[in-house]
Amino acid sequence: MSNRDLFHFAVKRALQKQGWSITDDPLILEIEEILVKIDLAAERLIGAERDGEKIAVEIKSFAGDSAISEFHTALGQCLDYQIMLEENESDRILYLAVPADTYQTFFQTRFAQIVLERYPLNLLIYEPVLEEILEWRN
Repeated sequence: MSNRDLFHFAVKRALQKQGWSITDDPLILEIEEILVKIDLAAERLIGAERDGEKIAVEIKSFAGDSAISEFHTALGQCLDYQIMLEENESDRILYLAVPADTYQTFFQTRFAQIVLERYPLNLLIYEPVLEEILEWRN
């Protein structure tokens, strides 16, 4: 099993608190010999007459020494995962889970804003101690 992110279980519980059912932990996708593991997959029924929502969530703690290095890794993973999802589960929407403090600091820098304009990512902003999702950004 691959290493889980520091806040893996906090995000998982936060999703469950919002009514998401965790379907895969991790979600494993493959194209030929290339295999990836996205941290979580979840589903939520919207209502009896509408299709259910399906998401995949890549969780990052940004707890290391270099936010730029972790951002670079997360962006690369998300670009790869988006391709895998398009090929395997095109009805699933990918989110990058980011702690609130990192979102309020590093993700507000001019550099991060330029990157997100060029490579749009869906963000799930979470509070790890309270195990809550504060915001969904598409």
